[in-house]
Amino acid sequence: MQTPPDKPLVIAHRGASGYLPEHTLEAKALAFGMGADFLEQDIVATADDELVVLHDIHLDRVTDVQARFPSRRREDGRYYVRDFSLAELRTLNVHERRHAAGSAVFPKRFPTTRGRFRIVTFDEELDMIEGLRRSSGRGVGVYPEIKAPAWHRREGVDITLLVLRAMERHGYGERADPVYLQCFDPGELLRARRELDCDLKLVQLIEEGSEAGIDYRRMTTAEGLRDVAAYADGIGPSLDQLYSLADIDGHPVSTGLVTAAHAAGLVVHPYTFRADVPTSGFATFDETVDWFAGTLRVDGFFTDFPDLVRDALGRAESGSARI
Repeated sequence: MQTPPDKPLVIAHRGASGYLPEHTLEAKALAFGMGADFLEQDIVATADDELVVLHDIHLDRVTDVQARFPSRRREDGRYYVRDFSLAELRTLNVHERRHAAGSAVFPKRFPTTRGRFRIVTFDEELDMIEGLRRSSGRGVGVYPEIKAPAWHRREGVDITLLVLRAMERHGYGERADPVYLQCFDPGELLRARRELDCDLKLVQLIEEGSEAGIDYRRMTTAEGLRDVAAYADGIGPSLDQLYSLADIDGHPVSTGLVTAAHAAGLVVHPYTFRADVPTSGFATFDETVDWFAGTLRVDGFFTDFPDLVRDALGRAESGSARI
C-alpha cells in the first residue's frame, strides 16, 4: 500500500514539453530546473536493441525521418523506431509534435523549424539525471513507461527485461528508490512483478474503454482496483476519468475514482495537465490544479508545464490561488 505524499508530486510529462521538444535532454534539464519531482521517460527499442526515449514506436510525428530516410517507411506509411539502428537515429532532428498533415499539434510551442535536438538513449538520460543530482544537491525521481510490450515482443525484443536491466545498471532496483515504472499493459506489469522480480513501484496506466483485449472500464471499479492493487502501487488515469460536468450548472463533479483508488491503497497520478489546452469546466489553469489537488486529492500531476503546476500548488497552499 502506498502512502500519499503530503503534497501532490509534479511529474514532468516528457520533460518540460510545453516549452521544448518532448523527450529531449534539454526539456528534461529545464523540467529539473523548474523543480519537477519526477521526470518521465517513454522507452522504445531500436533495431539493435538499444533503448531510446521517445513517446511513440513511430518517428514521423516528432523527427525529420521522412526527409532523411524517405524509403524506410513500412506498408502503413509510418516510420518505426524498430527499423533503425541507434547510429541512424542519432542523425535525426527532433522537433515539436506534428499532425500527419504537417501542422504543429501545439501551435504556440517551440517552433518546429528551430533548434537542433536529438534522440537520446535511456542510459544517457539516466546519466544526466544523476549528474544533475550531484551538481545541484537536489533529488529527482524517474518515471519510465514500458511502451507497447506486446508489439515489441512480436518484433523480437523483450523490452521489459531490457528496461529493468538498464534500471539496475543505474542503481534502481528497490521499492524505496525514486522510481515509478508505468505501463498500460496489466499483463506486463504482473510479469514484471512476479516473473522478473521487479520490486520497483509500479503504476497501471488506464485508458477509457477497452483496447487490445484489456478491459480498462473494469479497472476503475472497486473490484478492478483491488485487483490492480495486488501487483501495482498506483494508477495513471486520464483527467476525463476523474470528473464529469454532470452538475446542472456545468461544474466539475468527481466520478469517485480517486476515492476508490485510495481505498484500495493506490496512489493516483492523472495525465495530462496542459496550460495551453483548456480543461472543460475550469476557467483557468490555476483553478484546474487547485480543484484536482484540493477537491479530488490526487497524488501527482503529469504536466507539460511543471513550473505552472508547482506555482499553482504553492498559491493554493498559501490560500492565494488565482481562481
